[in-house]
Amino acid sequence: MIVVLAGGIGAARFLRGLLAVTSDEVAVVGNTGDDITLHGLRVCPDLDTVTYTLGGGVHEEQGWGRADETFRVAGELAAYGEPVWFRLGDRDLGTHLFRRRLLDDGVPLSEVTRRIAARWRLPVTLLPMTDDPVETRVVADGREMHFQEYWVGLHASVPVERVWLHGAAAARPAPGVLEAIGAADLILLPPSNPVVSIGTILSVPGIRDAVLASGARKVGVSPIIGGAPVRGMADRMLAAVGVECTAAAVYEHYGFLDTWLVDPVDADPRFVAVPLWMTDLEATAAIAKAALA
Repeated sequence: MIVVLAGGIGAARFLRGLLAVTSDEVAVVGNTGDDITLHGLRVCPDLDTVTYTLGGGVHEEQGWGRADETFRVAGELAAYGEPVWFRLGDRDLGTHLFRRRLLDDGVPLSEVTRRIAARWRLPVTLLPMTDDPVETRVVADGREMHFQEYWVGLHASVPVERVWLHGAAAARPAPGVLEAIGAADLILLPPSNPVVSIGTILSVPGIRDAVLASGARKVGVSPIIGGAPVRGMADRMLAAVGVECTAAAVYEHYGFLDTWLVDPVDADPRFVAVPLWMTDLEATAAIAKAALA
């Protein structure tokens, strides 16, 4: 079994390449620190990005959200003066309404996620990192806020002073997470944000210990190329936790990897250098094949 600790877009695209080159069972532990309640609905951006990407419904150009989306409901909400800095598309709302109804009925997030994955016929087992309410918080621009407000609302335009996973101390791994890690032959860290994607998963008590205790080989793919993040705001998040924005520094930050894949521009005798730009499925599959090797 292959276990992948996954954030959003980078992880989802890497998973698509991985599935093109392996027939092994794949379990994906998804980040839920980005989850947020908007207009009464529970939105799980990273879980949904993996779902839509592997299920064939993602907006390919932007890497998140639904293809052929419309935003009539968001327009109506704006007309009422509701904040719409995080726009939910009309098709996307179906997922959030379904999730909200089940959660209100007492169904845990892991079971909700299983039912959503079944609808999309995902070729992986998708597991939220925890069923418990946790959220990534940051201090930026002199005030505390949800990570989504910083990333989507402020477009990561100001420095981050602090970042942490609120509620982590009381959280427990979701059903199946520790079992999957314990059964893994290979644990993969895709090119996701080291702090607010992979870092949040490892912040749930028990998960990092399970990874460290696993006899599986642990392989990571650098999200940093030439001193800059492939996409997103990893540089700002790394600075907030005192880590330099380099492939080597992220490797040291993780501290448990057996193999670290870097782009040739970051070649180092300690690492495996392969082209890391996921320009298309063929290039992504080649990265995944190198990680398996």
